[in-house]
Amino acid sequence: MSNHALAERHRLAELLAAAGPDAPTLCAGWTTRDLAAHLVIRERRADAAPGIRVGALAGWTHRVQSAYAERPYDELVGLFRSGPPVFSFFALPGADEAANTVEYFVHAEDVLRAADDWTPHPVPPGRSEALWRRLPLLARFEAGRRSPVRLELHHPDGRAVTAGPTGAPVVRITGEPADLILFTYGRGARTTLTVDGPSDAVEALRHALPLPLQ
Repeated sequence: MSNHALAERHRLAELLAAAGPDAPTLCAGWTTRDLAAHLVIRERRADAAPGIRVGALAGWTHRVQSAYAERPYDELVGLFRSGPPVFSFFALPGADEAANTVEYFVHAEDVLRAADDWTPHPVPPGRSEALWRRLPLLARFEAGRRSPVRLELHHPDGRAVTAGPTGAPVVRITGEPADLILFTYGRGARTTLTVDGPSDAVEALRHALPLPLQ
């Protein structure tokens, strides 16, 4: 069985190492050092990880992450590369693959596409299909809850996923699963997606979620 999360972990670790500690990322306000610290505490500090999603706990998470960010950068990248410790939730059978395939893919692209001269790169077919399988849930909970329009996310082969308010104007977005995933996570400005729909609906969507320049 393919382990897409492991492959993306190694790719992300290589990108972080090559970029160095002070490179920009697509995570607002974060350098590569901040991103590396985030990745480490997410799987090594169970006390701090909930604050990544829960606003009431974000202060503690920020303090822990800031402390980790002061460690040597090579150490942070090495800890991430080595994988979760045995006491981590992500060390449970299947947990890393289920929870981190998309997480690590998106963060790898956060490093890669933050550069001004970024160019699209091919995603292995099996990994592309794994991203597509995860898209319906992510589209609903990541993009759909913020979108003022009905979204139709189209795979180049004709398959489609819908999300957003029923009865609202429809905007059709077409592209590879990798770019559709990035759109759902608010990275649409750094994709090669095609966007079609009524101009006012597209503009309303652009105010809610970044879209590629047309």
